[in-house]
Amino acid sequence: MQSFTRTDGRDPLVVFTDREVPNPEPNQALVGVAAYSVNRSEIYALQKPVPDIPGEDIAGQVIVGAVDGTGPRPGQRIVAHLPSGGWARYAAVNTADLAVLPDYIAYSVAAALPLDGITAIRLLRIAGRLISRRVLITGGSGRAANYFIELAAGAGAEVTVVSATPEQGRRFIELGADMVIADASSAAGTFDLVLDSAGGTSVPAVLAHLAPNGTLIWLRNASHEPVPLDLFTRPDNAKIRYFDRTDLTPPFGPDLTTLVALVATGRLHPEIGRLKDWAATPSILAELRDRRIVGSAVLTLSQGLKHALALDLTPGSGPGRSAHLG
Repeated sequence: MQSFTRTDGRDPLVVFTDREVPNPEPNQALVGVAAYSVNRSEIYALQKPVPDIPGEDIAGQVIVGAVDGTGPRPGQRIVAHLPSGGWARYAAVNTADLAVLPDYIAYSVAAALPLDGITAIRLLRIAGRLISRRVLITGGSGRAANYFIELAAGAGAEVTVVSATPEQGRRFIELGADMVIADASSAAGTFDLVLDSAGGTSVPAVLAHLAPNGTLIWLRNASHEPVPLDLFTRPDNAKIRYFDRTDLTPPFGPDLTTLVALVATGRLHPEIGRLKDWAATPSILAELRDRRIVGSAVLTLSQGLKHALALDLTPGSGPGRSAHLG
């Protein structure tokens, strides 16, 4: 089969290679990949010697169901989050880490959901009940933050977002934000929940606006600046939590099922900034690294399912022996 394989960390970061079709474990389904999205975090992972075949977020169709009887049957459409191996014509996916996809949600839309959508869902779980609560979000240009803004607003929160540009600000209003401000210091009043991914001097600035008994969730340090933080100055009974999405733990199937339902009911709207054939993956990685893409970068395998459905499943020709296909 065709797949992308990492190089030595220099451009191009990945190249096409021919590999054997993966041989699934008993709890895995063999999926014909129809689309995948590329995450900025995967660019950093490509600097490391593993995984050989990258790719975490995919959508496609089950070709061979799991031997243990779990998960969807052959022919069903799915979306999945996996450790690696998604940038290929076929992927072996743990059935606990996928969700069934209805026919009316496009593969390209579904592929934009997993990592950032799961991150948003788990942040919402930490945040708890949001109705009538005031929420402040900094560094909201990432896709996970966008999902969080839309879902928090839909849950009844009053959302204020810090935005550096008018274009971003308009997008946040479209997602449901009540107010967009230029910097955290201009925020009015206190907030029950603060979500910060800017880091640096932004952390003490937003901490000053945290209400007693409130929660500050610190996602990352996008500014790459030291954080001048005095924990003794925080409001009474306030909680400070650090959230590292590299520590997300499976199973991912339940969260993906929730995300699919949210898209299906019009409560979540993935934004696709680039939609290209998967041959463009190396150039898309360069654009994503240089922050020239707003929204998700999704690659489609125009012949992916055509090749997958031609997979020879006659006795003695299991997936692991079909390296000539695709």
